Amino acid sequence: MARVAAMAALRVLFIGGNGTISAASSRLAIERGHDLTLLNRGVSAASDTPDARPPIEGARSLVGDAGDPDSIRAAVAGQEWDVVVNFRSFSPEQAAADVEIFDGVVGQYVYISSASAYAKPVEHLPITESTPLKNPFWQYSRNKIASEEVLVRAWRERDFPATIVRPSHTYDERSIPIPGRWTAIDRLRRGAPVPVVGDGTSLWTLTHTRDFAVAFVGLLGDRRAVGDTFHITSDESLTWAQITRILARAAGADEPELIPIPGRAIGTELQDELDGLVGDKVHSVVFDNSKVKALVPEYTATTRYWQGAAEVLAWYDADERRRVVDPDVDAALDRLITRFGS
Repeated sequence: MARVAAMAALRVLFIGGNGTISAASSRLAIERGHDLTLLNRGVSAASDTPDARPPIEGARSLVGDAGDPDSIRAAVAGQEWDVVVNFRSFSPEQAAADVEIFDGVVGQYVYISSASAYAKPVEHLPITESTPLKNPFWQYSRNKIASEEVLVRAWRERDFPATIVRPSHTYDERSIPIPGRWTAIDRLRRGAPVPVVGDGTSLWTLTHTRDFAVAFVGLLGDRRAVGDTFHITSDESLTWAQITRILARAAGADEPELIPIPGRAIGTELQDELDGLVGDKVHSVVFDNSKVKALVPEYTATTRYWQGAAEVLAWYDADERRRVVDPDVDAALDRLITRFGS
């Protein structure tokens, strides 16, 4: 069986590896000398498209489909790994398949879960890793909980070396957290009112992917993390009103007119945002990160959101093709403002 080799170069497989959460971790793993292989479908946006992600330089590549266990099995056949991380697992069936594929050939298997799995509404802050898991509002979160249960059982019953990581809202330069996304930013620049979740005073935690990477890569190959669970977040908690004002300043807009609107009402108009709002964003989340810091003492989230927001606006402003206003979303926001505005 492959062994976890702490504090040394590791043979690492990332399933995924070039997404919002994973790209910075891939680059940091390579920077630290790890032998990184990325498994993905081998399909990426053309380099001249406005949202194309640059390739991960220095990584090896395997072609496989994270949603197809047979495809993964064929891609990794005959290979052993110090660490395998699955950034693209969203169901207990996928988790169970990974146990069968990697049992006996990996020293540490890291599952990317979600802090949205913590029981909502949260009864006690700050959230720790022992906060109960329960989310009756969001199927995505329930699937993550069920996947964790598969992996915990595999660790207890067959010594499968699982580590569970729960990111919360991890963002990069293309992430806009407020309802309506870029259309809402355009409204801020036009001086049009925008919704704010709830009454604007609930607390939310945003973590830049660069900061997440420091803690995450620090856990790789550490046998103390096997059989355990960690969330990785920033220690900066902001209200939704503060977040929206920070984005407005980064966009060069005047002081915004914020209209408090219940999250469920926003989601009724913006259906693709409903589950995430009701299942996560309407609840205050403040995290205790002492557990991951005990294993990765170097971890401190150094990117304040005002800095991250400036990067987001700079990325969108660098290419006009990225600044797409959705007229349907704009109309939906108008309906919300009409209904809930004074």
